[in-house]
Amino acid sequence: MSIELHRRAVVADTHNDLLMAVAARPPASWARFFRERWLPQLRDGGVDLQVLPVFIDDGFRPEGALRETLRMVEAAHVLAEGNADEVSLCRDGEEIDQALADGKIALVLALESAPGVDADVELFSTLHRLGVRVASIAHWGRTPLADGSGEDATGSRLTAAGVEAVAELERLGVIFDVSHLGATGVEHVLELATRPVMATHSSARALRDHHRNLTDDQLRGVAATGGVVCVNFVAGFLSADPAEYTLDRLVDHIEHVASVAGIDHVGLGPDFIREVTLELTPPCCEDMSALAGFDVNATVPGLEGPRGLPLVTEALLRRGHPEPDVLQIVGGNVHRLFQKELGRPA
Repeated sequence: MSIELHRRAVVADTHNDLLMAVAARPPASWARFFRERWLPQLRDGGVDLQVLPVFIDDGFRPEGALRETLRMVEAAHVLAEGNADEVSLCRDGEEIDQALADGKIALVLALESAPGVDADVELFSTLHRLGVRVASIAHWGRTPLADGSGEDATGSRLTAAGVEAVAELERLGVIFDVSHLGATGVEHVLELATRPVMATHSSARALRDHHRNLTDDQLRGVAATGGVVCVNFVAGFLSADPAEYTLDRLVDHIEHVASVAGIDHVGLGPDFIREVTLELTPPCCEDMSALAGFDVNATVPGLEGPRGLPLVTEALLRRGHPEPDVLQIVGGNVHRLFQKELGRPA
């Protein structure tokens, strides 16, 4: 029954760094590598809607950040064009619905911290032209737009350029992503927002007191905009105790977000980073484990990658959640948000 429901659902994953693994290969192999390595995992996991974040390694920052951003955006277009029978790079809700109707996986491009933009906010318009439809403005540390959650001690709000960025993204119809943003920055965004915002991969701070997770007030704030909080699967964000790196603990976070923000405002943001970090040589980006304070490659058993997503549906049903609620959690809420907001100018 759970497999049937999972296959019937629109399953949305709002954060998988697979584009980093694709772009690390020679351009001639981008489409083939995606088809051989990632497409089977997405199909086995029942993924219908996949957000592809563009994350830039430290080695490219700051001078090469824009170049690498454009290279990863190009990789997304190439892999989509080279697998047009299976996936479609979508710019709005209509294109997503058409992809789903055609049996394809709808891909949506996102920026994670946007180091290629920095304070040149007009470049968001350029990247919008290239298909970017979700964006955040900070990662662990400080950017010209805002401080990431690793800098929470500063208590800083958005910079003037950051405030301009929120307005520009809203104008373009690019959904603002608060994941990784510092706590005071999240509050600032929620004060400014006139359109729905989302957290693409953040769990509940009430259950795991880590700066990358969102407080109950922040959960309510995202919901108040009409947005969605998509729960992160990275084990260390679920518990400080490795004995609790379990599927049940993940469901605890999903249930907490639903109870605080409302069933209409919770989704899945797995952040399946283990395969990406282990296969890239040298290891990608910053030393994420040192920044996080735990081994970021530790996973919930069975949830090492997209193939495990049916386990989440099964666990929700086992907890007694009715089918309509499960359909919303595993992707219906994200699908609805994207149908309404994605790529729609203010």
